Amino acid sequence: MPRLPNMSLGDEHEVEEKAALRAMAHPLRLRMMSLLTAAPMTAAEVARELGLTHANASYHLRNLLAGGLIIVDGEEKIRGGVAKRYRYEAGQERDQGSHGPRSDEQVRIEYAAVAHELIRRTQHTSFPAGPKLLADAELWVDPEQWAALRKRVSDALIELHRIAQPPRTPGTIRTSTTAAMFQMGAGV
Repeated sequence: MPRLPNMSLGDEHEVEEKAALRAMAHPLRLRMMSLLTAAPMTAAEVARELGLTHANASYHLRNLLAGGLIIVDGEEKIRGGVAKRYRYEAGQERDQGSHGPRSDEQVRIEYAAVAHELIRRTQHTSFPAGPKLLADAELWVDPEQWAALRKRVSDALIELHRIAQPPRTPGTIRTSTTAAMFQMGAGV
């Protein structure tokens, strides 16, 4: 039987990071992560919500799990089998994946996936009268004020994820929230 080479902790982290990058490579997986924020779901439930086959949903969920982007949040017996419930840990510090710190490359890929998802979400949306919440700016700010503001936005996003309900819960509305705040390099 062939032996696997010994891997150092650095090699393991590189393998895990590549799995996370592959997991973010498909736009459908970001939609799955959004669904799994509100409530743990089985592959069958994700498939129904997104109009996929069970096999396709399972395939994408396995990729997200392998990339450390979602977790298994229990199992249940269904028709003689066992179904895993998956959940996205939205309350975790976004700079940490379940496999440790994310690289700059991984964060850039995630931002690109989010930008693509924002385009998809707005294509069939009507924007009712009233204030629109959209901001985009490159600003120079005091570092202490920047840190305090990032904390307030982070707290608001965690609260939003905390109050989220499972898809199509009676009395709820479907919303979209996208936020990206980062310190830019001086030469950018």
